[in-house]
Amino acid sequence: MSSPGSSERFLAKAPTVPADMSFLDLEDSVAPLEKPASRARVADAIRNLDWDDRVLCVRVNAWDTEWTYEDVIEVVSNAGPRLDELMLPKVQSAAEVVALDLLLTQVEKKCGLPVGHVGIEAQIETTRGLINVEEICAASPRLETIIFGPADFAASMEMPVLTGGVAIPEYPGDHFNYVFSKILMAGRANGLQVIDGPFLKVRELDSLRDFSQRTRVLGYDGKWALTPDQVGVLNEVYSPTQEQFDKAHAILDAYKKATEQDLAGAVMFGDEMIDEASRKMATKFVTRGERAGLTRSPAE
Repeated sequence: MSSPGSSERFLAKAPTVPADMSFLDLEDSVAPLEKPASRARVADAIRNLDWDDRVLCVRVNAWDTEWTYEDVIEVVSNAGPRLDELMLPKVQSAAEVVALDLLLTQVEKKCGLPVGHVGIEAQIETTRGLINVEEICAASPRLETIIFGPADFAASMEMPVLTGGVAIPEYPGDHFNYVFSKILMAGRANGLQVIDGPFLKVRELDSLRDFSQRTRVLGYDGKWALTPDQVGVLNEVYSPTQEQFDKAHAILDAYKKATEQDLAGAVMFGDEMIDEASRKMATKFVTRGERAGLTRSPAE
C-alpha cells in the first residue's frame, strides 16, 4: 500500500490498512517543492505511529535526481529501527543498487543501526533496467524485492498509451507478458520476492481483479495497492483459497507417507501423479496460506 509522504492524513491512515507492506513515498506522489519537508514527516510517522508487523518501507528518489542522498541520510538517521527497507525507483544498473548499499552502510554505522539492517527494494521501470535485470537482482545481499513499474516502463518503451498498468484491448494478448516473465525469473533466480506494480484505474475493482490474474498465475508474490479498496481485492487474488490450502496439505501428507512409509518416490493422489515437484508446489501454497492467516479445515 502506497502513502504519499507529503500528506499527514494519508500517513496517519497507513497503519490502519490491512496490507502486507506499506511504503511511504518520497518520489512520484510528492511534488518537488514538498520533497525536503516530506522526509521529516515520513521519519516521524515511522517512529511514532502504531505499526503492526508489516514490512515498512520508504521509497526514495532515483539516483538521477538531486534528492536521493539526502532522502537516505535524513530518513534512515531519524526513522529509528522500525524502518525495514528503502525502495529505489527507476533502477537501470547493478551499480545503482551497490551505491545505495554503500551509502546505507555509512548511515547505519553513523546512527548506531546494525550494518545490513535496512533492506533494498528495486523497481524496474525502464528498458535499460529490464535489459540489466539479472545483474540488478544479484547486486547486493540487502536486496529483498524486485518490483515492476508499468507506467514509467510504458513511457520508456514509447507505448501509445496514456494509462500504465492496465489492459490494452487493441493488443492481441498480454503486452507485458515478456516483461513480467523476465523480471520474475531474474528475481526467483536470486531468491527475491517479486511484486507487480499499480493498477491506476483505482475505482475499477473488477478490472483490477481480472488484470491481477496475469501475474498471480505466473507466480508473483503480490501487487501494489493504491487505495484500501484495492488492498482487499489483492489480498484475495494473491492468497490461496481454502480449497487450495487444504489440497496442498493433503498432497504433503500423501507424499510424506509415500516416501517415508511406502518408500516410493511417486504416488497417485486421486487422478494425478505426485512426486517431489508436487511437494515443492504444495509447500509454496501452504506457506502463502499461512501467511494469509489460513488454517487447515478439520478432517471430515
